[in-house]
Amino acid sequence: MSFLDPPLLNSANVWATTEEELEALYRCPATGAVTIRTSLLNGFAHDDKIHQYCFFDTDSMSYDDKSSTNSATMNSNETSSLNTLGYSPKSLEKYIEMIQRIEKRALRDGVHKAKPIIFSTTGTAAEIVKCGQLLQSTADEGHSTWMMEINLSCPNIVDKPPPAYSMEGLLSYLTALQSSSPDIPIGIKTPPYTYQGQFNDLINALLETTSTGKCPISFITATNTLGSCFVPGVSPGDKAINSANGEGIGGLAGAALHPLALGNVRTIRRMLDKHAKLKDISIIGVGGVADNAGFERMRKAGASAVAVGTALGIHGISVFGKIATAC
Repeated sequence: MSFLDPPLLNSANVWATTEEELEALYRCPATGAVTIRTSLLNGFAHDDKIHQYCFFDTDSMSYDDKSSTNSATMNSNETSSLNTLGYSPKSLEKYIEMIQRIEKRALRDGVHKAKPIIFSTTGTAAEIVKCGQLLQSTADEGHSTWMMEINLSCPNIVDKPPPAYSMEGLLSYLTALQSSSPDIPIGIKTPPYTYQGQFNDLINALLETTSTGKCPISFITATNTLGSCFVPGVSPGDKAINSANGEGIGGLAGAALHPLALGNVRTIRRMLDKHAKLKDISIIGVGGVADNAGFERMRKAGASAVAVGTALGIHGISVFGKIATAC
């Protein structure tokens, strides 16, 4: 990730869904790369009635009444978020077409040098292999640096626990990637780990791939949102947002996640550095960064680059200019 200038970008999130949003991120001088919202080969069955998010104040637990499409008036103390979102309704192929148009317009307008693109994807191991092949075949046409991030950590998919919480789940993807060997940088997005055994599973899975060749992973995005979190509604027994199972329990992000995200980045970095075959893996740190101080904390913890999610939703694209003063 040393080629990112500045080492600052958006995470795969709901505010990187449309072509307009992605083009604004691409043209922003304070972003060194752009991450696409996590997509599948054929798109996700998004439903505004159950796939939602809100921003909230961690002290008072007051929140804005925000669904995935409605606007709301922001309270300056609302620095954290809760979401019950799944993935993008747009397919990976649609995003490739969007980025091709965005790159073409930027070249025409002489905006700046080509910016690296991270396509966040998910699906079964076999589907991920197809995603890599699709990106590889298109990237070969002479586009800027394209990378693939495999999201193995969304906590909101009913009856589909995040694969990155187990060594077996991780290996099912890593071995498939090793066999297919797409010639683009590949990363995995991990969930927030909360005890040492989970970190051990990650490192052991990565090490196991090196026993039969080179590890297929060049970067780790840490972390995704923390699942099983809840923001109560105004009325007794009510919930701030809805969810697929009706409970309103979802993934926590923003300021409330920041200490855990820092701990994950620090721990993963130190564990990677203990192994010669893994030490070249970079980390994109994500979780609660909203200003230059947060950016510096994440970098000192071991992140090669820093990604922003909740703060982008709260402050808009201007947040990158605010953060980039530290770059």
